[in-house]
Amino acid sequence: MRFVYFARVREAVGVDSEERDLPAEVHTVQGCIAWLESCDPRYAVAFAEPARLRFALDQQMVAADAALAGHDELAIFPPVTGG
Repeated sequence: MRFVYFARVREAVGVDSEERDLPAEVHTVQGCIAWLESCDPRYAVAFAEPARLRFALDQQMVAADAALAGHDELAIFPPVTGG
């Protein structure tokens, strides 16, 4: 799966994007976040506030409980402010 990181998440992880093979037991966005956090401490920092993160699968916004099956790209966005 291709992972794309934005803003503060990108800065914490240290890359704009990367390709990783998901373990068979990872089925949802939320499970993927937990798995990435277990891979490297940088991800734990990047995902420190998981309830505030936003996600897109193949450029369509989804909730954290969305299934990964059939998708090629997961984008992860930090909290966004504006006005």
